[in-house]
Amino acid sequence: MSSYEAHSVSYSGTTEADWSAPSESDFETDDLSTVDDHYLLSSSGFPPEEFSDLQIPVVDPDGSLNLNALQTAYSGGHSVEAVDGIDGETVGQVKGIIQRLASEGFDHEIGD
Repeated sequence: MSSYEAHSVSYSGTTEADWSAPSESDFETDDLSTVDDHYLLSSSGFPPEEFSDLQIPVVDPDGSLNLNALQTAYSGGHSVEAVDGIDGETVGQVKGIIQRLASEGFDHEIGD
């Protein structure tokens, strides 16, 4: 089983725009300690060793927290539960972060 580390994100605004997960080339920096502020999960800790270690993006490359990304991350085929080898405790931790971000950023409740 893989070991994942969760953390909250940094953002400068919010958006409810359509969401598609960013790729490495979408960021204007190669500094993974800056890029990781857009992701909730890493398989190698924070900062990550490689871009591919990052999972569950919820902040656009421009720095906006995305409500659609939070909803995608919470449940469904691309959610935190779909991450290969993640343990239940980490899933719960990430879901808690998602709920807090949705509430703080959008006054929106995400949950089961």
